[in-house]
Amino acid sequence: MQSQSSTQSNWLRSYYFGRAIFSIAWIAAAILLSGQSHLTVLLLVIYPAWDALANLVDARVNGGLKANSSQALNVVVSTITALAVIVAVSNSTYAVLAVFGVWAILSGLLQLSAAVRRWRHYGAQWVMILSGAQSALAGGFMISRSLGAVAPTILDITPYVGFGAFYFLLSAIWLVVAAYRNAAA
Repeated sequence: MQSQSSTQSNWLRSYYFGRAIFSIAWIAAAILLSGQSHLTVLLLVIYPAWDALANLVDARVNGGLKANSSQALNVVVSTITALAVIVAVSNSTYAVLAVFGVWAILSGLLQLSAAVRRWRHYGAQWVMILSGAQSALAGGFMISRSLGAVAPTILDITPYVGFGAFYFLLSAIWLVVAAYRNAAA
């Protein structure tokens, strides 16, 4: 019978792999559909909505929303972002990039908080801490680009999603290695 910590670690590993796979699929769709405005709008709404759902499920698996306040707040922030993207799309691509920038900052800081909390229980969270910090920095960059002269496209968001995929994948692999080492010890 697996211990609670081992079960949670297995969940976290699967969760990180799932997040990475979704992000990679989103990037592929964004590249393939970049010229089709209605479909890219859908992708732009889906990404923060997916983040809200993923944080909700992860928080529930790990003790509920009350026990995971940073993730609970991330669910709210990501849901509001999905709605804000719908509004921003009718304004301009500059507004969409600004919304994504604000969201990247907020969700990055909340991810950083969740990773620091998890460090004590599961280890291997340094990647998620780095990811959260980089997300906040990327948000600032997106906001600065939203003020530029060149009209942004969905392809301006794909590097952000790509780094997220990389960090989730690296975290999952790190947990696989840690589990292997623990089993061998």
